Amino acid sequence: MTIVIAILIFCVIILLHEFGHFIAAKACGIYVKEFSLGMGPRLLKKKGKETEYSVRLLPIGGFCAFEGEDGGASDEEKAQNPRAFNARPVWQRMIVILAGPIMNLILGLIVSIFMVCSMEYLPTNMIHSFEEQSISSKYLQPRDEILAIDGLPIFTDTDISYKLLNSDRKNADGNLVYDFKVRRDGEVITLRDVEFMTEERDDGTNGLYFDFIIAAKEKSFTGVISQSWRESCSTARIIVMTLIDLIRGKYGINDMSGPVGVGTVISDAVSDAVKTFSPTQLLYIIALITINVGVFNLLPIPALDGARFVFLVIELIRRKPVKPEVEGAIHSVGMILMMILMVVVTFGDIRKLFTGGFH
Repeated sequence: MTIVIAILIFCVIILLHEFGHFIAAKACGIYVKEFSLGMGPRLLKKKGKETEYSVRLLPIGGFCAFEGEDGGASDEEKAQNPRAFNARPVWQRMIVILAGPIMNLILGLIVSIFMVCSMEYLPTNMIHSFEEQSISSKYLQPRDEILAIDGLPIFTDTDISYKLLNSDRKNADGNLVYDFKVRRDGEVITLRDVEFMTEERDDGTNGLYFDFIIAAKEKSFTGVISQSWRESCSTARIIVMTLIDLIRGKYGINDMSGPVGVGTVISDAVSDAVKTFSPTQLLYIIALITINVGVFNLLPIPALDGARFVFLVIELIRRKPVKPEVEGAIHSVGMILMMILMVVVTFGDIRKLFTGGFH
């Protein structure tokens, strides 16, 4: 049952992305040939007034096919089929391309609102107290509001955890050190080389000993909306920073997950939500995935919405589109490379299922 729920959640995220393209195209008067959930062989189909709706075998994506979406169109072709994608003004095509990722980001915000509503209290960026073995208390104080860590502005308590857990700068004693900017008694001060101890993890490596507790506050309508917005922005920023770290080589292929890995994580979160009667962690993962889909699709990678948007910007500047065969070849290469990456990552996910790598 948890696996079924995980697949349904993943399908909804993809469906909302494609629905963004679909509804924007309809609003701009563009002819939509097919709206499909999933990839591969068609399982079900239904012909609407003008659009064919289908469900395909593999629940790893979807697409919204427009009439005339490949390349530019001559004046004669535009006159013959004014509702074709390539016959519409550039600004309308830009809206259609961006609508999918934007729909994911909106969904992420909505899920974040539900997540924050499920919390008993709202977390803050203020330190409440310290653990008995704390050494950061030599620098930090209760009621310090954390504004930045190592130059990264702090939006939420998640940012604090992310930044503290993703640094390996140590002093001569082997303790992790960070630069903090805090607001203390109304004054903004900078604290250099704030120390944190390390502790041994289950896998035998040493990690951060998180030695202070974050304060919480009562929920209110404005507080929930504000926290939800900050959680969404924080998640999007963490995704971008993680992608940058991936490019820099900090993470490798083994650290990536595809549909199998994502489905496993969602399934585990569903199980935990049932056991604990708390949906907070599940909602956080759903928000993380849908915002991830939105941010990733905005990247200028061939075959993704971001790259298609870049070609439209070039067309807007040049006042004529890039040659269809050139753009098509670039997107085809990008699609092939992504499919190869998907296969490699999926095999890695399957290996982790048997070795317990997801836990």
